[in-house]
Amino acid sequence: MVKMPGLRRKSCFCRKDERQLNLGVMAQLHKILMVEDDPDIQAVASLALEAVGGFEVVVCSGGLEALERVEKFAPDLVVLDVMMPGMDGPTLLQELRARPATAHLPVVFMTAKAQAHEIVVYKSLGALDVVTKPFSPMTLSSTLLAIWNRAQDEHPHSDSPREEDGP
Repeated sequence: MVKMPGLRRKSCFCRKDERQLNLGVMAQLHKILMVEDDPDIQAVASLALEAVGGFEVVVCSGGLEALERVEKFAPDLVVLDVMMPGMDGPTLLQELRARPATAHLPVVFMTAKAQAHEIVVYKSLGALDVVTKPFSPMTLSSTLLAIWNRAQDEHPHSDSPREEDGP
């Protein structure tokens, strides 16, 4: 059996006709809500996450749409663009944290502005990490899965790498 970090054994079958190589394992990360205003990035990222990573992805074009759809979709991870018209990513993160149903959702920022001091700020806001644009469509899924797994290693007693509950 092939061992793949961050993946759990589910069954032992392979189908040559599937677009994604299925080695009988399934990631703990299944559903991703992506909030991105650029249609080209939406298309490339969602295709990469679905076809390469096998994730279920819902794409929202802005913060208000994300707030309307997040609870029904119930994502495992939210990927937020930092700079968007209307409501930017950090403001959306604050809105998510203010709602009991979404207060502990794991978030990764995606931005072209990713200098070291900015990454520190985004993490201090509660993001797990920051993915820089441009990104490689072929490695985006593995990058997000690595961030997810690292967060789970830091919080081994929770079902997901969400922030620890308060007192």
